[in-house]
Parts: sequence; structure tokens; C-alpha cells
Amino acid sequence: MTPSITRNVSLKAYNSFGIDVYAAMMTSVSSVQELKAVLSDETISNLPKLILGGGSNILFTADYPGLVILNNIKGITAKNIGQGDYLVTAGSGENWHQFVQHTVSMGWGGLENLSLIPGTVGAAPIQNIGAYGVEVKDVIHNVEAVSLKDGSIVTFSAADCHFGYRDSIFKRAAKGQFVITAVTFILTEHPILHTGYGAIEDELKKNHITQPSIADISKAVINIRSSKLPDPKNLGNAGSFFKNPEIDEHQFLSLKSEHPGIIAYPSGTPGQMKLAAGWLIEQCGWKGKQIGQVGMHAQQALVLVNYGGATGRALLNHAELVRNSVHDKFGVMLEMEVNIL
Repeated sequence: MTPSITRNVSLKAYNSFGIDVYAAMMTSVSSVQELKAVLSDETISNLPKLILGGGSNILFTADYPGLVILNNIKGITAKNIGQGDYLVTAGSGENWHQFVQHTVSMGWGGLENLSLIPGTVGAAPIQNIGAYGVEVKDVIHNVEAVSLKDGSIVTFSAADCHFGYRDSIFKRAAKGQFVITAVTFILTEHPILHTGYGAIEDELKKNHITQPSIADISKAVINIRSSKLPDPKNLGNAGSFFKNPEIDEHQFLSLKSEHPGIIAYPSGTPGQMKLAAGWLIEQCGWKGKQIGQVGMHAQQALVLVNYGGATGRALLNHAELVRNSVHDKFGVMLEMEVNIL
């Protein structure tokens, strides 16, 4: 049975920027069967389709002319594969943070550094989300998806996903061709803890924790993120709007000679350095600066904010001003992490 379709629906409640645009049509799916039914419906087969999860990585600049499919595919299962390791599968519509908290409560390590990242499980592999020294690719076992072309179910191994920094096959060769329906992670009761990145160690010391558990790390990350990042329920945003740019060591050394305080670290790619985009933006005077109803957040310069009533076009224009300013000062062009529609 094909789920019902509603016409001319406001998307304001379905995107974390709170942009009030409209979708020509909207439906909601809560199972793979319902999704396949929608995709096979000949009356809407020629319409453009947008899969929407948490709406936390998208900036709408205009009404959407096609069908928005709300992803409510839920469910979590776990399989013990021995030696304290588990294959944990989550439906793509599960709330990411709630899923991470579930794994932490079960004692399954691997995702604790990724606490409080907005969005759904299905969005995690698309972006290869990462924080505090961990990327989700480190623990993904496979990704299950439905082909938009023929409705077949395809399983991508971690290698098949071609993960990169905030990147995957789903943003490149397979973009717009699949709907992710489930993600399987390999988690463990004996994790290697990652506490050396950012302010985690300081947060643990502040709470007199010398032998942290995954729950301690998760709580530390939540505290840090809460202190720096605005809650989208109170202030429209999509988290980090720009990627940290990668440049070669030659260019880095040249920049460092001009700007001794520049913040950078090895990118993981030989001969490449990753710059802190927030630092670059702050040096250009954008941190906390508000123009109309738009600005970069006062606590984290990477976060583009809708202070209320801003259009998607106004937000995008502001982001372009920031990009151009950074390029003029440092010769580095920032890449937007958020999808623009």
C-alpha cells in the first residue's frame, strides 16, 4: 500500500535552519516496503524526489517542486560476533544522537565521540560525519540502500562507500541514485578511547575523571558541543557550515610565515595539512557578526545562524561573503558542508 501524499506542505518544521519554503508534495515512509511502494508509483515516478531525515544538513533557498519523502524507517538490532564485538544495525530514520546514546548505554564503544551530532543514522555515512578525532567510517560495517532506478536493495561494504573527509560515494558517483535504509556498525565492549582531540581531556579533568568510560567521553562531548553550538530549536543553524580546508604543506608554510598563529594539523593525506576553518573565519572578523537576521555564531565561527525570519537566499549570500573574505585574506576557498537546494 502506497503511503498517502499531502500537497503544498511547509518545510519550516523539517529543516534546522527554520526556512519557510514549501514542497509541492510530501509523504512519509516507515519501512522499506513503503519506500519501494512510493518509488514504484507511476503517478509520481517522473517527479524529483528528496529524502529528508532530520533536515539538519540542508539549506533551502526556494520551494521544492517535487516530492519530499520523510524518512521514518526505525529499528535497532544487534548481533554478538564474539570477543566483545557486535554488529549493530539501525534503521536510517533513527535519530543519530539517540542511537549513539543507546549504544553507549549498552556498553558498545565506537560512537561515543560522535554524540550530539544532529541528523539521522541514514545521513551519517553520506557525510562521513566526524568529531573529536573520530569519523563514522571507522566503525561502519556496511550500508543498505534502495536503488531509485529499479527498487532493488543494494548493500555497500565500507570499502564500497569510498569514504573521505566529509565525503562518500553517496555525494559523488552514487549521488541521487540510492536511498539509504539501514546502516550496520561494528562496535565493541573493548574500545580504544579517543580523548586527545579538542577539549575532551580538559573536560574530563574538570570532572576529576582519570579512567574514563565511553559514557564519560560521551558526556564530555555533549558538554563541549552544548557550550559551543546553538540548539537549532532556539536558533536556526545546521552546525558547521564549512569544511576544514585541506592544503599542501608548501602553501601551509607560506601561510604560516604570514600568519604565525594559524591553526592546522596533519590531514591524514601525505603532504597535506588541514586548516581550522573557524579560525580563518574569525580572523576575517565574522565571528559573532550579525547582518540583518544572519550571522556567524559568537561561540563558533563555523556555524551560520538564522536569528529569525531570514530567507535561505540571505543565508547563502552571507556564506558567500564569508568565503570570499577568507579567500581574499588567505588564498583559501572554503567548501560548504551543507547541501544547498
